[in-house]
Amino acid sequence: MKRLFCHTSVFVSLAMVGCASPSAPIGGFSKATAVPDGYSPPAESVASAESSAPVTAPEPTSAPTPEPTPTAAVTAVNFQDESAPNVPRRQLLDEPAITPEQPYSSTEPQAPVESGNVFLPAPEIPPAPSVTWQPQGMEYGGQPIDVAPLTLSELEAIACRNNPTLLQARAQVQGSLGKAIQAGLWPNPTLIYQAEQISLNDTPGEFHGGLVRQRIVTAHKLDLSREKFMARTRTAEWVALAQQYRVLNDVRIHYFRARGRQEMVEVQRELLKNAEDNVVTFREMYNVGQATRAEVHQANVRLQNQRLNLLMAENDFHQAFEELTALSGVELPPGGLETPLVGELELIDYDQALDRLLQESPQIGAARSKLEADRLTIRREIAEPVPDIIVEGGAGYNFVDKQTVGAAGVMLEVPVFDWNQGTIRQAEADYSRQVGEVRRTELFLRQQLAQQYRNYLTAVQQVRNYEQVILPESKLAYDLRLQSYEEDRAPWTDVLQAEQDYFIHRVEYIRNLIIWRENEVSIMGFLLHGGLADPPNPTPPGHIDAVPQPR
Repeated sequence: MKRLFCHTSVFVSLAMVGCASPSAPIGGFSKATAVPDGYSPPAESVASAESSAPVTAPEPTSAPTPEPTPTAAVTAVNFQDESAPNVPRRQLLDEPAITPEQPYSSTEPQAPVESGNVFLPAPEIPPAPSVTWQPQGMEYGGQPIDVAPLTLSELEAIACRNNPTLLQARAQVQGSLGKAIQAGLWPNPTLIYQAEQISLNDTPGEFHGGLVRQRIVTAHKLDLSREKFMARTRTAEWVALAQQYRVLNDVRIHYFRARGRQEMVEVQRELLKNAEDNVVTFREMYNVGQATRAEVHQANVRLQNQRLNLLMAENDFHQAFEELTALSGVELPPGGLETPLVGELELIDYDQALDRLLQESPQIGAARSKLEADRLTIRREIAEPVPDIIVEGGAGYNFVDKQTVGAAGVMLEVPVFDWNQGTIRQAEADYSRQVGEVRRTELFLRQQLAQQYRNYLTAVQQVRNYEQVILPESKLAYDLRLQSYEEDRAPWTDVLQAEQDYFIHRVEYIRNLIIWRENEVSIMGFLLHGGLADPPNPTPPGHIDAVPQPR
C-alpha cells in the first residue's frame, strides 16, 4: 500500500512567510498576487500570527519617508520540527517514540512567547500496552517445538478417550447393570444347627441336628425386579449417549470458536497496521499544515484503541484454546487449528430438525426409558404382598429314643395389615409424574430449538449476505479508492478509511461465522452442551429403595 507524499503548497508558504516576520502585516495575504480568489489561510496560522505579532502604529514625524512595498517571497517552507528527522513509518512507530522512557503525557506543550515564529512538534505517539497473555509453549532442550495444527477430528478422538465425564457416564451404566444382576438373584439358603431339651433325663438333649432353610420367591418378583433395573440400565445408557453428545458438541463449538478468534487476531493486526498508517499520515499532514493537532490526537486515540482491540482478540483466542484443552482432557500444545471456519451453508429445515429432535434425542430416550421403568415398578410393587414360601428341613439324633430323626417345616407371611399399599401408591405417583416429565422434556426441547434455530437462521442470512454483497462491495470500494489515489483524484485518508471499513466488515463476517457454526453444531447435536458437567444420575427422584436388596 502506498504511502502518502505530502507537498507544500505555495499558499501555505506565503502564510508561513507572513508568520515568520513580526513586522509583516497580517493582511499580507491580500497583497500577494499569487493567491487565487476564494482562498482563505488556515485559521491556526492566522490566529498564531495575530497573537504573536501585534500591529503597532508608527510614531508621526514631520517628514515620513515612504517605505517600499514589501513583496511576498514565494519560497517552499517545510512545516517540520528540526529536532525530529524524517524517518520511515515503521521506524517512527517502533522506536522510542512508541515506548518512551518517560510516562506518556497528553498535556499540550506550553507555547513560547514567539509562538507565531516556532512550529510546535506533532503530539507524542502513545506507548503500546505491555501487559499481555503469554501462553507457555512446548520446549525441548530450551528450544521451542513446532507442533502441527490440530484438526477437529483429532480433537474429537482425544476428548472421547480422555474426558472424565464420559468415564463417569460409563461407570453409571455398569452400576445400573450391577443392580439389575443383583435384583434377580435368588436369596441364599440358611444353615441351622438346632438342639432341643438339653439335659433332659441327664442326656445331651432330646434332639440334636442340622436344618436347611430356603425362601422361595413367588409371583415372579425376581424377574420383575431384574426387568425393572434393566430398564434403569437403558436409561443410564441414554444418559451416557447424551453425555457423549455434550462432550462432542462442546469440543466442536469451542474448536470453531477458537478458530474464528484465531482469524479475528489476524484481521485485528491488519486494522492495527491501518491505524499506524493513519497516525503517520496525520503527523505528516500536520507537518505541512494540512491537519490540526486535534486530528493528530484523534489518530493517536484510534491507534491505542486498535492496540487494545488486538490484545482483546488475542485474549479471546487464548481463552478459547484453554477451554478446548480442558474439554479434551489432556494438555494440548499451543498451536494453530487446521479445520476451516467456513463451510457449506446448507440450510437446516426446521420441521425436519424438530421431528428428529423429538424422535432421536437422548434426553427424550432417557425420559421414555424411565417411564418404562416406572411402569415395571408398579407391577413389581403389586406383586410384593404375595407371600414368599419359606421351607426348611433337616435331620438329627434323638438321645431320648436313641435314634435318628428328621425335621421339616413350611412358613409364610400372611398380608393382613401390610399389603404394600403405600409403596404401590408411591409407584403410581412416580409413573404419573414421569408421564408429565416426558411431555415437559418434549416442550422444553421444542422451546430451545426455536431459540437456537432463530440464531442459526439469522447467522446464515448474515454470512450469505456478507459473502455475496457486503465484503465484495467493500473490497471494490477500497480498490477504487486506491486507484483514485494513484491517479491523484482522492486523498490518502479516504483510502485508509475504505481499508478500515473493509476489515471491520471482515470482523463482523467472522463473528457471524462463529455464531453459525455454534448453532449448527447445537441443532445437529440435539441441543446438548456441558462437556465438563457431572452426568445426570440415572436413578431419578422418587426411586423406591425400601430394602437392602434392590427390588
